[in-house]
Amino acid sequence: MLIIDSKDCENIDKALKKYKKKFEKSKALLQLRERQSFTKPSVRRRTEVLKAIYKQKVASGKIDA
Repeated sequence: MLIIDSKDCENIDKALKKYKKKFEKSKALLQLRERQSFTKPSVRRRTEVLKAIYKQKVASGKIDA
């Protein structure tokens, strides 16, 4: 549960903006999307390895991102 400390004189738009930013930083939405379907550990590892290979190719300049 997210708690936002707001002052009495603070505008509701500012409080809502703080809430949205805090919600985004907590990564709650990403966790919900991830838990919608089960991914096997081998598939998860494979995607991580492919991402790492892609990042190395971009860093070395072989691929333009």
